[in-house]
Amino acid sequence: MANRGQWIAVGGILTLLSAAIGAGMALSPDIRPVGPGAKAPNFSAADLVTGDTVQLSDYKGEVVLLNIWATWCGPCEVEMPAIQRLHEALAPKGLKILAVSVDETTPGEVREWVEKRGLTFDVLHNRSGQLERLYQTTGLPETFVIDRQGVIVKKDIGARKWDSAAQSAILRRLLGVDPVREVDSEQLPSDAETP
Repeated sequence: MANRGQWIAVGGILTLLSAAIGAGMALSPDIRPVGPGAKAPNFSAADLVTGDTVQLSDYKGEVVLLNIWATWCGPCEVEMPAIQRLHEALAPKGLKILAVSVDETTPGEVREWVEKRGLTFDVLHNRSGQLERLYQTTGLPETFVIDRQGVIVKKDIGARKWDSAAQSAILRRLLGVDPVREVDSEQLPSDAETP
């Protein structure tokens, strides 16, 4: 009988432990996975042009392509021209691109890198590590497509040809605009071939 009582006690302890872990995961946004279907965590970063603090919540109701990158990241540099072309094509339709540099360098160094490449979409700087923790990044670049309700609908790790027909179709659908019929042959290699 004593063995049975011990097993009941062990079972009770395991149940309480499971409940505590479950409650902790439910209450802590840092533990929940950040990916498709999850609410995009809010964050703050400095606007490289104005120096103002910008938050993701400032873009509430918008379709956002959030790109987390760094100047020293080769694949990040590879995909930037495609992100610029996507910006030129879909910004007039309402797409907001937020490229957030996580460089530990000064904002001036990041701004110089951006200007040298002629990037005209919104570029922010967050060197605190907060953004990487919130979005649970495992490498760079990492990109999140966020719908008008603030829900992540797509997460990509690594460089992508963001202006390809397949990638822009997802964004066009979220924006409620007609898909593109033509394909530009002067684009980056396909997603499978991008480093």
